[in-house]
Formats: sequence, C-alpha cells, structure tokens
Amino acid sequence: MEHRPSIWTVPNEQGNHQLHGRGTFSGAIHRAPSSSDPPTLPFQEMDEGPSVAALKAVTLTHVRYRRGDSLGHFLAWVSLIPVFISLGGFVSHFIFRRELQGVCFAFGLILSQLLNELIKSSIQQSRPSAMCAILEVCDSHGWPSSHSQYMFFFASYFTLLCLLNGAGFSSPRSRRLLGLLPWPAALLTLYSRVYLGYHTIAQVIAGATLGLALGAGWFWIVNNMLVEYFPAIEESVAGRFLYLKDSSHIPNVLQFEYNNVRAARKKLAKD
Repeated sequence: MEHRPSIWTVPNEQGNHQLHGRGTFSGAIHRAPSSSDPPTLPFQEMDEGPSVAALKAVTLTHVRYRRGDSLGHFLAWVSLIPVFISLGGFVSHFIFRRELQGVCFAFGLILSQLLNELIKSSIQQSRPSAMCAILEVCDSHGWPSSHSQYMFFFASYFTLLCLLNGAGFSSPRSRRLLGLLPWPAALLTLYSRVYLGYHTIAQVIAGATLGLALGAGWFWIVNNMLVEYFPAIEESVAGRFLYLKDSSHIPNVLQFEYNNVRAARKKLAKD
C-alpha cells in the first residue's frame, strides 16, 4: 500500500484540535476525534488470554548452581546422592538380593521422608530469602532439610548394620571401614545444601539431627522387634513368590554364597 504523509492532531483543554506532528504511515487512515464522538474510557491493557499456571519443580531433583562455579557443579551432583541411593541402590538391591533387611531399610527411609514433609508443612519455615527466587523454590519449605535427613538416616542405619550385624562381613576391621563409608557423602550433602542456597545452617542441622535419631531408632525397631517376623515372611506366599530372605544370621554372606555357588557348579558338572 502507498505511504502518504499525514498530519495528526490532539485536543487541547478547550476541546479544539491542534497540530501535533507530521510523518508517514501505511494502512487505514484514522481521523482525529471530534466533540460529537462518544466519550472514551481510559486506556486499559488488552486481555492476553488465560494466565499460564505457575510451574513447580520437584525439589528432590531440582538442583541449580552458579554458572562457572566448579565447586557448585560438584556439590550439585552431591545433592543428587539420595536419588542415586534410592534408584541405583535399593532398587537394584531388591532386584538382585531380595534381603528383608534391605527392604526394611528402604521402608524406613520412606517413612522418614514422609515425616519430613509432614513437619515441613506444619512448621512452614521459608528457605533462604536471598536465593529462593533465583532457585525457584520460594513456594516450598526448608525446615528441616530433607536431603540432610535422608543422608543421615542412611548413614546411621548403615553404620549400625555394619557394626552390629556385620552386613555380610566377619572381619571387625572390614565392618568398621564399611561403616564409615557413607559419612563423607552425608557431610558433603549437608554442606552442599547451604552452599547452593537451598537451606540455612539451622535447617540442615535440624534435618541431620532428625535423620540420625530416626535412623538409629528404626534400626532398633527392625532388629529387635520386626526381625522376629522374618522367618514367617520368608515362608509366606508373598515371600516365596518374591524370593524374600534374611541372611543376617550368616556371619560371612559373601563366603557362604561363594562356597555354595562353587559346590553347586561342581555338582552340576559331575551330573
């Protein structure tokens, strides 16, 4: 369409139209308003349609760090250790081992996390205000830290399992070394949640303390009360179907399985 020069006017205080400017335009020509025109409403924003629902991340896997921060990058991966333990550890343990002790261990962690969510929703303490908007976690609560609670529950239960039940090892030295294994990861997780801005120091300490107490308490319940029902579970229909078993009464499970597997293979070769 041809571009034409145009003159547009604006009304003054007396309602008369004065020259306002000159320029070019294309498309339809709009006349200046006159006194006979109906009154117009003040300018309003046009409705852009229905508002988009706010997005919320799953906080267990929602980990961010500052671009270019190598330590933050490392600690972001450390924060995912609970996910690795849950999916890579307990799921694979159940698939390949079917140990009742491991099933009870995992069930205790689930109960611990449910309790954590209950406490968070009751206390409703905010996360650090300086970072929550950047991390997009202002709509979630921070006390106590679920990551810290998970890791310290895991570390306390695992250590007691190694020291008191052996965890399949007969050597006291091997038990002690194995029992120390989860603690560096637990402490690094504690530090990572503060460093990355997801929690305050008080929130991670609260989570660690609660996890430590719950882990030790659940270990006592399992190995002093629930363990009496392990034989009945082994002999139940579900236990037989799922091949559930308890090997905690065997001093050295690795040696026991190794010897039995070799003996079975030799017997098979002779037959």
